[in-house]
This record gives sequence, C-alpha cells and structure tokens, in this order.
Amino acid sequence: PGLQATLRPYQREGLDWLQHLAHHDVGGILADDMGLGKTLQTIAHLLAEHASGRAAARPSLVVAPTSLTTNWQREIARFAPSLRVVLLTGSRARRHPRYKELARADVVVTSYPVLLRDEDRLAAHDFHLLVLDEAQAIKNPRSRVRRAVCALEARHRLCLSGTPIENNLGELWSLFDFLNPGQLGDSARFAQAFRKPIERDGEEAPLRALRRRVGPFILRRTKDEVARELPPKTEIVRTVGIRGAQRDLYESIRVAAHAKVREAIAEKGIARSTITILDALMKLRQVCCDPRLVRVRAAADVRASAKLEAALTLLEHQLREGRRVLLFSQFTSMLALIANELAERDVRALSLTGATPDRQRRIDAFCAGEADVFLISLKAGGTGLNLTSADTVIHYDPWWNPAAQAQATDRAYRIGQTKPVFVYNLIVAGSVEERMLALQQRKRQLAEGIYGAASGGLGEGEVESLLAPLD
Repeated sequence: PGLQATLRPYQREGLDWLQHLAHHDVGGILADDMGLGKTLQTIAHLLAEHASGRAAARPSLVVAPTSLTTNWQREIARFAPSLRVVLLTGSRARRHPRYKELARADVVVTSYPVLLRDEDRLAAHDFHLLVLDEAQAIKNPRSRVRRAVCALEARHRLCLSGTPIENNLGELWSLFDFLNPGQLGDSARFAQAFRKPIERDGEEAPLRALRRRVGPFILRRTKDEVARELPPKTEIVRTVGIRGAQRDLYESIRVAAHAKVREAIAEKGIARSTITILDALMKLRQVCCDPRLVRVRAAADVRASAKLEAALTLLEHQLREGRRVLLFSQFTSMLALIANELAERDVRALSLTGATPDRQRRIDAFCAGEADVFLISLKAGGTGLNLTSADTVIHYDPWWNPAAQAQATDRAYRIGQTKPVFVYNLIVAGSVEERMLALQQRKRQLAEGIYGAASGGLGEGEVESLLAPLD
C-alpha cells in the first residue's frame, strides 16, 4: 500500500525475496544488473516494512556513494511519498542539526564519506534496516568504511551491488561477514576452504559448495534474462550532486547571470532578451558538464567535474557487462574531454561531430565492433544513423526539446534492435538541468518558444526558476 509504481513481475519477485529474508532475520545481496530497479525494489521493501509496523520506532538507514544520495531522496519521494526522509549530507554545519530529526524519520540517507566523519553519531542510533548501495565499497575487509558499517546497530542488513565480486572471493566474504557474521567462517578459514582451492587450483567441489551456501542469499537477474518482462526501452534519470569548487563556480556565475538577465528583461522585455537568457543558461549548463568548458577566469582553476566522474563510472559498469554505448552531448568540447579520459583508460572509442571528415567510415567502424563507445554530438548524430549494435544510450547533458533527445536515442532503439535499450540521462541535482527536465514535462513546445518570440515560450517565472540557486 502506498507504492506509487507498478512492479514488473521480476521486481515483485525481488520484493518477495527481500521480505522472505527479513522474515527469517538474515541479510542478502540484491545483485540485479544495472538498470533493473534495485532502488525501486528496495523502496518497496522499506514501505512494506513500515506499513506492517515492523519498522516502528526505528528508522532505516541507506548508505550510498555521495553522487547517489540525492537520487535516493528523489526516488523515495517519487515512489513512496508517505515515507519521511532525512538526508545527512553536506557540511557539518548543515547536516549535524538534522540528527534531531532522526527520531521522527522513516528513512535516513547518507554517504560513505559522511558515515566515516559521523561514525560515532550514527553508531549512537538503532536502525531497522541498514542498506548499503554500491556495496562493493566495503569489499576490503580491512578498510575503515567496512569497520564503520559493521559497527552500526540494525535489525536487518541488505547489500545492493551489481558487482558483488570484482576481483576475488575475499570481496564476497567481506560482504557476507557484514550481512550474516559467521556464515562463511572467519577470513582465514574461508581462504583455506574456498579461496585457495577455487582461485588457485580451480577445484569444482569447493565452488559448488560455496554456491550452495551463498545461493539463497544472493538474487541476481540480468537484463537479458528479464527482457521479456521489460519494455523495449527503459529510461533512467541519474542525478549527480556537485560540491566544492564546482558548486561555488556554478553559484557565482548564476548570481552574475541572473542580474544581467533581469536587467535585460526590464530594459527590453522577455521576447527581446532571448540571446541574453540563452547565454546565461548555456554557461550554467557548461558548469554542470565540466568547468573547463566555461570561458571565464574563475573557471580556470576548477578541475573537478562530478558529472564526468559519474559518466566514467557508468561507462565502466556498462563495458564490464559487455554493453556497447552511444554517448551524446551538445558540446563537442565535452566529447573531446571524455575521449581523452577514455584513451587514458585504454577504452576503445570513436567520435562523430559536425567536423568529422569521413562520417560513414566512423559509423561503419563502430558497427563492425572496432570500438565499444561512440561519442556523438547531438547535432551530428541526432538523426539518420542506424546503430542498433549499441544497446545503451547515455545523454550527458539534457536539451530543451525532448524530441531531439528521443531522436538521438532512436539511433539504437529502432527496427533491427534485438536487445533491450537502456537510456541514461545524467542530470546535476538541483541545477538548471533538473529544472529543464521539469520544463520538458510541462511544456513540450519549449524549444519553439525560446528560439522565436512565439507566445507560450519562456515566461518570466520560468526564467526565474531556471536561474534559481542550487537546491
């Protein structure tokens, strides 16, 4: 009751499995492939625990990478609005007063870095369910973050990870020792009974024994296995939080641009201020993508880009799973930066922009498997391409007109595609990009209105919203 979503059959099975674990007072790993809704299944589980009264008097705690904390807050508000959420992120001055709200919270969301900084404060609270998102963060049994999560008091524990084993079986032991201490013995005994004979000697009997022992506590479904239950295309919005120097740069540019836009509108009216408005919004969008795109002196020393880091992590996951990726951006300079990063990581990539001399040769090379990532400018590759050899699309930055993005997505999602297509939209939380998404939903004719002086374009209230401070 209260879940604002319709679970697909495999997601309902996942919810049943999570409830089954809780009923038997054991922890487990939800290891579904990326994009199959581990977050939604977990939110449904949290809501079920709350609705049953089992979570009474104790909040549940979700610990996630910093870049995913706002996404958890957003998804809980979307799918389970009845759950009261407290977000413990940001500076000490911002987050410490929120600890007073924990007694009335249903779900607390924090990050691994904050967990380390506030270890004693969090350890002073008792939780109902402790959820670790991207749980491979505790794969090192000797790490401080693993010791910190193991010290937390919770009735039930759950790990979410599409890659519970990245390098060796010791990582699996680390997760299970957090979930169900003692289930796999201590580290030395596990190494002797399983790691050495399996990893070093390739013995089958210990492998089968380990599978039997951990099998009931791991649920893993891949996109291919559940494709019959999925629509042909799955859209995913991945929010990214910016902080530090990048956040300060965004705010400084926003304040200056806002004042300039207000002055232009007061002097010429909104219809004749289009160029000023677009210039202001473009600078903010560039900061969201990467500060190096912004041609202002204040940006020269800002090197960190939260979205670039998120995109590279996403690409790493997709390529590890054998996916082939189309990545679109409106900024060719951004594609060049991404291409340099991929080259340093020895990732095979091709680029296609309006300046590409031999367009068809690049297309044929990608279709022939000569690269795993195709970096495409939205203008050059939005139409006229058949790239059904790709099954993943990443929109690095949003565009005003959702139809333009849909056309770009259709380079992979078209007749001839035999795999489910997963589309990721990278959005900086609380920024002009997130507000652009809201405008897309409310006003499908936004692009026509902003480039011409047609009535029904951007109103002053919408311009004010786009130039509002970061949430």
